[in-house]
Amino acid sequence: MLSPELLGKVLESAPDAVVIVDAGGVVLFANRQITTLTGYLPEEVVGQPMERLMPERFRKGHPAHRSDYNRNAHTRPMGLDLELLALHKDGRELPVEISLSPIREGARLLIAASIRDATERKRIQTELRHAREAADRANLAKSRFLATASHDLRQPLQTLSLLNGTMRRTVRNPIAAEAVLQQGQAIEAMSRLTNALLDISKLESGAIRPDPADFAVAALFEEMRNEFTSLAASKGLELRIEAAAPSAHSDASLVGQILRNLVSNAIKYTSRGRVELRAARAAAGIRLEVADTGVGIPADQLPYIYDEFFQVGVASNTTREGYGLGLAIVQRLVKLLGLKLEVRSEVGAGSTFSLELPAAARSDDIGRVADSVSRPPAMPATARILLVDDDAGVRNATAMLLEVEGFEVARAASLAEAIHEARRGINIDLVIADYHLQKGETGIDVIAAVRKLAGESLGAVLVSGDTSSTLRNLEPDERLRVASKPIRADELLRLIGALIERSPGSGQRRYR
Repeated sequence: MLSPELLGKVLESAPDAVVIVDAGGVVLFANRQITTLTGYLPEEVVGQPMERLMPERFRKGHPAHRSDYNRNAHTRPMGLDLELLALHKDGRELPVEISLSPIREGARLLIAASIRDATERKRIQTELRHAREAADRANLAKSRFLATASHDLRQPLQTLSLLNGTMRRTVRNPIAAEAVLQQGQAIEAMSRLTNALLDISKLESGAIRPDPADFAVAALFEEMRNEFTSLAASKGLELRIEAAAPSAHSDASLVGQILRNLVSNAIKYTSRGRVELRAARAAAGIRLEVADTGVGIPADQLPYIYDEFFQVGVASNTTREGYGLGLAIVQRLVKLLGLKLEVRSEVGAGSTFSLELPAAARSDDIGRVADSVSRPPAMPATARILLVDDDAGVRNATAMLLEVEGFEVARAASLAEAIHEARRGINIDLVIADYHLQKGETGIDVIAAVRKLAGESLGAVLVSGDTSSTLRNLEPDERLRVASKPIRADELLRLIGALIERSPGSGQRRYR
């Protein structure tokens, strides 16, 4: 058993200030650390009420707190949800942490209080809070910038793409036609780079949030077939895509972006043979695979394939077909979705990327492929289109393309102008609206207002550079198509043709 003298030495050597008080709050003992903490000598504290060490505004209420503790005395921190302050001898207040421990001496109750200066911890907490607030402000500013950039950078690209589409349909001089073709290729390359850079920035800033749900893998595969069949054929490649596939649970839009980048890469690095997109059940759920018979990846380069601007076998100072951003985006999307991606590759024999997804909770009726991904329909006869865009350049370029194709076009720059056109009594067959308009108006507002006048079955194309969940979370609407900027002329015309061809036979005149 320790002697009282030894116990005293132990208390004196404790790193924190220690005071022992009786049930009435009178200090019976204080070690030397009390001087370091409060400036009071031990003998100035012993025999005094504990309240002497508190700021005056807290002294009146402290006896009630002490009585509550005495009724259920146990070892615990003091004031878990309170800001505890001690009073220094020079009048300064300092933040402290206090731990209480009861000591029983027969029927007598004593309380040992260990007091630690919390000034440094509070300082660090304050700095961390300020750093978090600054980071939040920076992320918010970056998100606002990216939202603006997504719109403003894509606007001129949209104009160029549509003007190029118009020129391809009107230029007859062979030299001019070749120049227009090369111009289109340059615009397409610029669009891909802009989209890739914006996608990476959005992923880095946290602006993209996943929205997981059960979805049909078969429908997603059909989209890949429609998008990449002609590209693969132009390189003499066979594109094999499974017609049937199990359903999965994830964010279908983001998984689609992963597959697009993987399939595009596979076609890019395959000069002969085939590219396959397939699905199979796996122990963890569903495994999607993109396989090719391309150049393959050397084992020593596999660790670098997800780095920005890295391309297998392409020196940094040589002409490159892409920009080495596709797999960098894939890696970030896979991490965002919490998925697993593996790659197997052999030089000269090709590569296989395997993506594992959770299986859908229920698969009934999910696997049907939507009619919207069927073959592009033949272009209908002349129809009247209401075109709404607040950017004059995009509006005029779109109108020129549509008029070259034989459509009649009514132009509007705002919700009010669109309503005015719809009220003129001239039949409208389709509305094309930009998502972001001036004064906070949106293309969704336009479509809803025009449908009230022209009929709820009116087809609509909503065009936007916004990749936020706002557009991805729109209510299902079989008469609405959402197109991302910059949309190619051929793709816009395909969407128009599909919507007008599928107009219901309600007796309303749909063709002019």
